[in-house]
Amino acid sequence: MTLAEGTNPVQLLQDLIRQPSVTPELHGAFDVLEAALMPLGFNCERVRFEGDGSYPVDNLFATRGSGGKHLLFAGHTDVVPPGDTAAWRYQPFAAEIVDGTIYGRGAADMKSGIAAFVAALSQVPEAGHISLAITNDEEADAVNGTDKLMAWAEAQGHRFDFAIVGEPSATARVGDSIKVGRRGSLNGQIRVTGTQGHVAYPDKANNPLPVAALLIGALTGKLDDGTEHFPPSNLEFTSADVGNETTNVIPASVLLRFNVRYNDRWTPESLIAAIEEVIGNQDLRECSAEFTVVGRPSRSFLSPLGGGVETLVETIARRTGIPPELSTGGGTSDARFIAEYCPVVEFGLPGPTMHKVDENVRVSDVEELTALYAQFIADYLAGE
Repeated sequence: MTLAEGTNPVQLLQDLIRQPSVTPELHGAFDVLEAALMPLGFNCERVRFEGDGSYPVDNLFATRGSGGKHLLFAGHTDVVPPGDTAAWRYQPFAAEIVDGTIYGRGAADMKSGIAAFVAALSQVPEAGHISLAITNDEEADAVNGTDKLMAWAEAQGHRFDFAIVGEPSATARVGDSIKVGRRGSLNGQIRVTGTQGHVAYPDKANNPLPVAALLIGALTGKLDDGTEHFPPSNLEFTSADVGNETTNVIPASVLLRFNVRYNDRWTPESLIAAIEEVIGNQDLRECSAEFTVVGRPSRSFLSPLGGGVETLVETIARRTGIPPELSTGGGTSDARFIAEYCPVVEFGLPGPTMHKVDENVRVSDVEELTALYAQFIADYLAGE
């Protein structure tokens, strides 16, 4: 499939990069998208959420058509800060093209995915039921973004059959890998409390540090041997703080912080119970250990490998000659919210420069992703 006349994905990507939409400041990113989507027959609605201890966030929901299978594309226009702009060879929001490469913050993560999908829509017949859920809150709190937007869409009566998130998913070339699932993530802390005292009189104190070290040893590392599609779950401690600036005082308590990346053997509830069991089985030496979950855990998910996933694999294999790897690696993304409503995959460009100085993507890759999106849309809707 060659690129038909329609929206230019490279120009659209440049227009999006030139909006400095560092979370949660939108600037004109949604104006750019609406200007591209409305001529394609999309009804665009901006939805603003706030509260729950986070900043207000603007979101965009655009939809076209009705009946038949409902395809959803999701993504985010917000970007991380550029850092020291003097370290960039090209200004981070100038979207310069040099030697076939587009430079700019958000080029890889993930304004390229959005630009390619919108351009693809302009190259396929105006048929089928297609929606876009775009947030400006993925890179930071992710509280008033996709999570609430999906709940809002469901309340409006929208039901989705399959979703693509345009996050970077490829490794070396476009289409070599798609993410069909993600590990869950749980942040926790354990406060071990003993009795403060003078180091010269340890019998009159109860040092919590040896107990903290015992808990670190008991909990650190692999929690299982992995599953068919996921690597082993893993718990890693990230800090141990006593707030002690002297060398002659036994601290009263130590705060341990950790993160668990876990596979589909676990739910947040079963993982929490397992951690509590390990803590309860240790000799705490008359110290107390209070375990709390920090924030909202994200669940692991694995999309069914038939249906839309199968169609996408066939589309990529037919165009590139090689079926994509089905990956569950990496961190978390907004796909974790969408997985509660429909099967979802992440399919975008290679992302080795995301969040880095001189973030960039190749023009040819943007064009190839556009062609793959357009072919998939046609294949998926034709299979109704």
